[in-house]
Amino acid sequence: MRHVNKLILALIGLLAFQACEGPEGPMGVPGPEGPEGQPGINIVGQTFEVEIDFTAANNFAGNFDFTEPLVEGDALLVYMLEQNPATEGRVAWRLLPQTFYLEGGILVYNFDYTVDDFSIFLDNSPINFAELDDYWTTGLLFRVVVVPSDLLGARVDYTNYEATMNLLNISEDDFVR
Repeated sequence: MRHVNKLILALIGLLAFQACEGPEGPMGVPGPEGPEGQPGINIVGQTFEVEIDFTAANNFAGNFDFTEPLVEGDALLVYMLEQNPATEGRVAWRLLPQTFYLEGGILVYNFDYTVDDFSIFLDNSPINFAELDDYWTTGLLFRVVVVPSDLLGARVDYTNYEATMNLLNISEDDFVR
């Protein structure tokens, strides 16, 4: 009987605490508006989409000028679209450099950049680039992303295309061809 009395008292206590409501404290009342802050910095990277035909005429490279020079310290990321028929229409954007092991040797897509321009090229290889199938040289699509130096310390795996786009708040519509 003693245990039943304690149990009843405990239930009554729980109901009493649940039903109690005191006056609203200072956290429920909005405080005064603070002073206006200093203007922020708009940290926006540039994005491009380029299509390249790697030929002997262009020395198996695509060369491009930036519309505005990069800020010293900004980084450039270049992603290559890989369309593999085995993936049933799914696409993968892969960070350069990308290496492919072919029968004739190793094929590497690489890039370099300055503050004024960038190039995407087939890197040195024993492969005769002129003999490559069109799959490897014609109409290849690349996405170029300028990462502002202010964001370079962010912990993100830049090889992960989706994570990089989320970090930089970039959508498909942001890529200018």
